[in-house]
Amino acid sequence: MSDSDDLDLEGGDSSDSGGSQKKKGGGLGNLLPSILKFVAIGLGALIFIVTISVITYNIMNKSGKSRTVVSDPSSPYMGKRPEYAMYTLIGSVSTKTKDPAPGWSVTVEVIIGYDINDNAASVELTSRQYELRDFVRRYFTGKYATDLAPEREEEIKREIREQLNTRFLDTARARIILFNKLDVMEAF
Repeated sequence: MSDSDDLDLEGGDSSDSGGSQKKKGGGLGNLLPSILKFVAIGLGALIFIVTISVITYNIMNKSGKSRTVVSDPSSPYMGKRPEYAMYTLIGSVSTKTKDPAPGWSVTVEVIIGYDINDNAASVELTSRQYELRDFVRRYFTGKYATDLAPEREEEIKREIREQLNTRFLDTARARIILFNKLDVMEAF
């Protein structure tokens, strides 16, 4: 039997040796309903999954309201910069650096920014005023003059904020650290 007999490309009648005619079935006509059935099942499953996902997402997010709060003040994606209350009663602190003699001296005025509506933070910072002065003095005494270079100022602010929040303050949270003055001078 040849390929042309199977596909009936010549359009002629094919007959058996016994003289009876056979009609061959198959081809695209029988395959099309099966393909359409699987496509319909796939589309139905996809629509079902998307519907369940959307309903679940809306339930989890309380009808789509976002609960994410961006609290990083250095984030470049914030629309409006947050406002902070400023604690300035630490005053000017002068000390020497960790450098060997003759050494370097540092004069710094640190300002601590905290949440504007946090009255407990205001009370805690005020009650720890002298401890904060001592903390600032010890922090800068433990640094070398090269550590206090102007290009490292943001790193210094971040370190001070982290140490205040993790080791020093109980309920108050420092959100931003500012320097009103940061002078590093060689001692004579």
